[in-house]
Amino acid sequence: MIVRSLVKKLIHPFLKLGYNLYYLKPRPYRYHDIEVLVHPKVFSPKFTISTKILLDYIDALTLKNISFLELGCGSGIISLLAASKGAMVTASDINNFALEALKKTSQKNNLPLSIVYSDLFDEITQEHFDYIIINPPYYPRKPKNEKEHAWFCGENFEYFYKLFNQLPNYIHKNIVLMILSEDCNISHIKKIASENGLTMRCIFEKTVVKEKNFIFSIEIS
Repeated sequence: MIVRSLVKKLIHPFLKLGYNLYYLKPRPYRYHDIEVLVHPKVFSPKFTISTKILLDYIDALTLKNISFLELGCGSGIISLLAASKGAMVTASDINNFALEALKKTSQKNNLPLSIVYSDLFDEITQEHFDYIIINPPYYPRKPKNEKEHAWFCGENFEYFYKLFNQLPNYIHKNIVLMILSEDCNISHIKKIASENGLTMRCIFEKTVVKEKNFIFSIEIS
């Protein structure tokens, strides 16, 4: 685990260069019959294990007439999948490029969404959602631009402090799911949750290419 993480950090600049070269122009990403066109300034689900795991997990759920919030939707592929299963979906993000692209993709796929610009729950006016889905940034570094907010949670995990401070107002009788990789500091994230009266309970685990990912249910302690 330590060796693999070290190798990952060493090759990260090369991965980032390759990623940036690949995304000099919009690129498609498809799940089943749903296709999104990922803007160069939006992080692509193509390079994340976690997004595919969440898609497969959500694909197995019954969502007809269920209220559904994807907090930090990025490309919006998860929100579109939920909408295709009959959910009433709100998709939020702080990346305007992502939201503008998602508006077009929503229309193209004939899958209506409520699309909201919001830093976490700041602009979310609806108080109840049956499902809240979070695929968070978790590497501790200050993001330099909109796109990097998909990767970095702040030098001192500011993203999680704000998330767990707001979440108790929305969590009652809702199912809140968050995916994390073993490469992040899960114990510290759990500690921040606990400080805000929340418990993270692992409900699903999957290993892909020797990397474990966990889906946590977040509940009131």
